[in-house]
Amino acid sequence: MQTADKIKPCYPLFGDDDYQASLQAKRADFEEGHAADKVHEAFLWTTSQEYQELNFKREALTVDPAKACQPLGAVLCATGFHKTLPYVHGSQGCVAYFRSYFNRHFKEPCSCVSDSMTEDAAVFGGQKNMFDGLANAKALYQPEMIAVSTTCMAEVIGDDLNAFINNTKKEGHIPQEFPVPFAHTPSFVGSHVTGWDNMEEGILRSFTLNDMAGKKPGSNGKVNLVPGFETYLGNYRVIKRMLSKMGVDYTMLSDPSEVFDTPADGEFRMYAGGTTQAEIKDAPNAHTTLLLQPWQLDKTRKLVEGTWNHEVPKLNIPMGIDWTDEFLMKVAEITGKPIPESLTKERGRAMDVLADSHAWLHGKKFALYGDPDFVQGLVKVLLECGAEPTHILCHNSNKRWGKAMQKLLDSSPFGANGKIYVGNDLWHLRSLCFTDRPDFLIGNSYGKYIQRDTRYKGAEFEVPLIRLGFPLFDRHHLHRQTTLGYEGMIQIVTTLTNAVLEQLDRETAEMGVTDYNFDLVR
Repeated sequence: MQTADKIKPCYPLFGDDDYQASLQAKRADFEEGHAADKVHEAFLWTTSQEYQELNFKREALTVDPAKACQPLGAVLCATGFHKTLPYVHGSQGCVAYFRSYFNRHFKEPCSCVSDSMTEDAAVFGGQKNMFDGLANAKALYQPEMIAVSTTCMAEVIGDDLNAFINNTKKEGHIPQEFPVPFAHTPSFVGSHVTGWDNMEEGILRSFTLNDMAGKKPGSNGKVNLVPGFETYLGNYRVIKRMLSKMGVDYTMLSDPSEVFDTPADGEFRMYAGGTTQAEIKDAPNAHTTLLLQPWQLDKTRKLVEGTWNHEVPKLNIPMGIDWTDEFLMKVAEITGKPIPESLTKERGRAMDVLADSHAWLHGKKFALYGDPDFVQGLVKVLLECGAEPTHILCHNSNKRWGKAMQKLLDSSPFGANGKIYVGNDLWHLRSLCFTDRPDFLIGNSYGKYIQRDTRYKGAEFEVPLIRLGFPLFDRHHLHRQTTLGYEGMIQIVTTLTNAVLEQLDRETAEMGVTDYNFDLVR
């Protein structure tokens, strides 16, 4: 039993005799479950080629999609603007989910409000909820801007955010001049990256669409950076650092790196850092706008090209050596600023990391999943390391992305055995890890269930998970790391190589049997 002097977490607490007796009684009296041998038989069948073929014929069911919903992305985007309160027009439960998701990933509070639509609003519409919600949010939390998105309920009944917000101002609930940009973010289409793009376009449009008089590309000498759905806080800092070393003036159009990494000094900061309204209004005067994750930013690209008249360069996410080179050279071309010796040395260090570690990564097979740009960047890194991406799964991608991925695989001999799975889910990937076992799995925390299942079949079937992506719930401080630029290349290669070495230690630790390869120096 628990005592005040000795508090146990659920493990090993639930292994105590009293808990085990309670769990066994629950199974016997209430669950009506199958016999253990029958469950094991069914499990083994789900690891077979026969089951995989049936699994891939699924059409009307998704099991564990490797994505989240649109308003989650909209909340992250809004959080990156100065003193902006994310406001979700919909049910309270949805917003609790968004806050919880970011709380668990960043280990920081996430400020976000809802107008708590219930059954009556689902029938009659949520206009009254918005009257009260916007007025209360402004009075209680004193933001300088409220960014509104939607949940399924509001979208299914057809609530019009533009009309609702205008009516709220006409009725005097909030001042006419108070900025309330919005984006429709239906959860039943797209994903969190779509929602981020919709909110970004909504915020930029609200400040610039009808205020382009006198705006001239290049007149402020800056470049704009659009990060997309980016949850590695180190990536904001590494991009800023590289541009600062080049002497390039820039605007990061959504920057949540401060609000999700505030210091523990006794002061609560509901708002911290972020892109200011003045910076948004001035953004059309930049030389151009660089999209750091271009596959997820279609609406933002259209606004920037069509309204701001920017020629958006065609770049890939700056992951790995080659694509970081392309990014920095394009910035140098646009601004006329040379790439400094300090960044050249940094590139050399990344190359040295490759030289040190490629022997351990060469020929290793990796399955991976995640968002379109991030997965593409990881594949690029693996190919540069001489590793072999085998199963490449992206639930929230499209056929164009699939063709671009195939072109990337075809560019390297290490991509010859890679297979691309567009729109598939993690239950599909589980089948693949049994029938065509990779050496490692790369992805977010949800991949631990695939590792557990493969291990259950036997140690020789286990596929270890390397945690890269979003969300990362079950490890601490990984969100502070970096995946972009030369620094990101170094961190990714470090993570991959040490995962390989740790697995080798586990496999060769049996004294007098396998420890002939239990080396001290590698």
